[in-house]
Amino acid sequence: MHSKLGKILIAIIILGAFAVRLYKFDSPVADWHSWRQADTSAVTRNFVKFGLDLMHPRFDDLSNIPSGYDNPQGYRFVEFPLYNFVSYLIYNFPLLKLNIEQSGRFVSILASLFSIYLLYKIVRHFWGGKLGLLSAFFFAFLPYNIYYSRTILPDTAMVALSLAAIFTFIEFAKNRNAVYLLLFVFFSASSLLVKPTAFFMLLPVLHMFITQFRLSKKNIFLAAFCLALAVLPLFFWRKWINQYPEGIPVWMWLLNGDGIRFKGAFFYWLFAERLSKLILGYWGIALLVLGFLSKEKKNLTFFALWFFSMILYLFIFATGNVKHDYYQIPLLPVICVFAGLGVEFLLSQKKIAFFVLTLIVVFFSFAFSWHQIRTYYWINNSNIVEIGKIADEILPKEAKVIASYGGDTAFLYQTNRQGWPIGFEIEDKIKKGADYYISYDIHDWETTELLKKYEAFYTSGNYAIIKLQ
Repeated sequence: MHSKLGKILIAIIILGAFAVRLYKFDSPVADWHSWRQADTSAVTRNFVKFGLDLMHPRFDDLSNIPSGYDNPQGYRFVEFPLYNFVSYLIYNFPLLKLNIEQSGRFVSILASLFSIYLLYKIVRHFWGGKLGLLSAFFFAFLPYNIYYSRTILPDTAMVALSLAAIFTFIEFAKNRNAVYLLLFVFFSASSLLVKPTAFFMLLPVLHMFITQFRLSKKNIFLAAFCLALAVLPLFFWRKWINQYPEGIPVWMWLLNGDGIRFKGAFFYWLFAERLSKLILGYWGIALLVLGFLSKEKKNLTFFALWFFSMILYLFIFATGNVKHDYYQIPLLPVICVFAGLGVEFLLSQKKIAFFVLTLIVVFFSFAFSWHQIRTYYWINNSNIVEIGKIADEILPKEAKVIASYGGDTAFLYQTNRQGWPIGFEIEDKIKKGADYYISYDIHDWETTELLKKYEAFYTSGNYAIIKLQ
């Protein structure tokens, strides 16, 4: 494909991708996976409240639910808060005038657009502009990716940084320019800091190293040195956070905490419900299969290894992937590559019937996926948003609150206060600093009992705020 036409088409794809990602851009953080989005957004918000301190990120949950330890400072030691740092900068950029939630979504959108361009360049390097555009098209407009590309999660940024690492290594292999090697190390280290699972996305680089470079002692030493440089920041971060066990959520259960790995339910949830139904809308699975039958045998090993490394990721983090559908975000680039190959396979038949068939398959794939994804934008419980806003307006800024929502922090986040996302043991929480109990259901048994014992600070309709101190 002519380079000028390719530039125009990829620009159109990126602009279209930006437009669809603005859907419900200003909606509250109370949609699908709002608990994880709230926890991520709270770190950025607390940078604004308490000052920018990347080494001590804090969220709103003071309970012992995530880590098993009481967390009076609200430390949040999961990923290094690079995503939150960029969100903080966007929030403080005067020309944009975005609130905290919009700033986080904007960072995710920018990362997604960057990923579209990088995926195009990577595939273009191996197979030319046509397949690069097809891969970029699927990445831009798969409904699953549109939704998650505007959520307040670090995963989209991790994908962008991983793709940047792959792209810069490709450039280094082509030009042998040390600048690209340094950029590869930088992007690799950054992606691992944002989410260590980036390791699985970076595995295909090993194939490139073996095939593009002579396995001399010098080259092996250089590769080991670069690997060490990429991993060291993550090593030091993990060593640092071990000082604060109360801020480190329990995570080993993500591997196989419920023993589901390799059971029938494991394969059903990941390959039927997620890959086939949610991501590819049933019909798109045909394109994925046809992608492996593509005539583009040259360089197929690189992408086959990439696909295999993603399957390995599913197997290793078995319970995490079954429990949370956003864990499949790292799979999207390589899925889109093989879907693009599938389209190319059909179009290569050069018959009008196959062209029409391609349009039908793509249309139904997107339509059925959207039928599932559209519900993700819905607000799960508008009551927590309404009473949370009221609480934010009338309560002292330094107050600590109990916003009981079964341990889900989405309600606590709406109050713009630190505190506890679950009730029970109220006297103990008062001793730990709880000032108010906020309820979106005044008829709830715990709310009813507390109203008998403590002062009603605010009541209206179904809402209640109870003063505990």
